[in-house]
Amino acid sequence: MKNVRIGGVPEHFNYAWYLALKQGHFKPHDINVRWKNYFGGTGQMTKALRDNEIDIAVILTEGIIKDITEGSPCKIVQVFVESPLIWGIHVAEKSAFKKLSDLKGQRAAISRYGSGSHLMAYVNALELGWDTATDLEFEVVKDLDGAVEALTHEKADYFMWEKFTTKPLVDQQTFRRLGDCPTPWPCFVIAVRDEFITNEKETLQAILEVINTITAGFKQIPEIDAIISERYQQKNEDVKNWLELTEWSQENIESSTVEAVQNQLLKLDIISEKLPYNKLVASLED
Repeated sequence: MKNVRIGGVPEHFNYAWYLALKQGHFKPHDINVRWKNYFGGTGQMTKALRDNEIDIAVILTEGIIKDITEGSPCKIVQVFVESPLIWGIHVAEKSAFKKLSDLKGQRAAISRYGSGSHLMAYVNALELGWDTATDLEFEVVKDLDGAVEALTHEKADYFMWEKFTTKPLVDQQTFRRLGDCPTPWPCFVIAVRDEFITNEKETLQAILEVINTITAGFKQIPEIDAIISERYQQKNEDVKNWLELTEWSQENIESSTVEAVQNQLLKLDIISEKLPYNKLVASLED
C-alpha cells in the first residue's frame, strides 16, 4: 500500500477529503492517505512542502505561486475550489476602529509571512488605495487562536481570515467584521512536490479521481448543510450561504489565471519575477 501525506486547513472547504478518508475511497487504489491539518494555513504548508513533510497540499493559489517563484520544488496540478475566497476584515469587538479607512497604517495580524493573511493584506491595501510600502504593518500570530489573543489584547489591530470560518467569533462578539475582500482568482489549488509527480503519477491521478468524484456531487449530498454546520460549529444559514457561493473544480488552473495572479503579486512587490506557466503548473495528461 502506497503511503501519501496530504495537508490542508481544518475548514469546511476540505470536508470532501474527510469524507473520502472516512468512507475508505482510497483503499481500492491501494493508497493509504494520511491527512494533516495545518492550523497556521498557507505559510505553514509551503514550509511543509519544502521540508518534505507532506507530498500534496490543498493550498491558497497566491501563496503557492509565490513560493514556487521563490524556489519551492512543487507544481500546481489542479484547481480545488474555483470560486474566490471571501476574506473578512476583522477587528476586536471593543476596538475603536469603525470603518476600513481607520485601518490605514495599523497593524495587521498575519499567521506568518507568505501566508494568505499576509498576501491578502496587500491586495486589500491596493483595493483601498493605500501605499503598501508605508501603510502596512504586520504582527505574526501563527493561527486563528493567536489572532484572537492579539486583537483582544491590542497586540495587533485587524485580521483577515475566511469570513465563514470567523463568523462564529463575530456572532460571539469576539470579532467585529468591517468588510470583505474576495480573492480576484480561484482560491484553493492542489499543489504537489515535483518528486512525487515524477515518481507517483498514477497514484496522484487516482487520488484526484477520488476527490473529484466527491466534489462534483458535493452539494447534492443529503443534509450536507446540517452535517457541516454541526462539524464546524457554524450556523446552518451561514453554511447554506457558503455552499451557494462555493464552486469546486475538477480542472487544472488556466494560464490566464496564473498570469493574473503573478501580475498582481509583481505589482505589489511580493514576487521579484514571473515564471512561465510550465514552471508553476504540471499537466498529468502528458
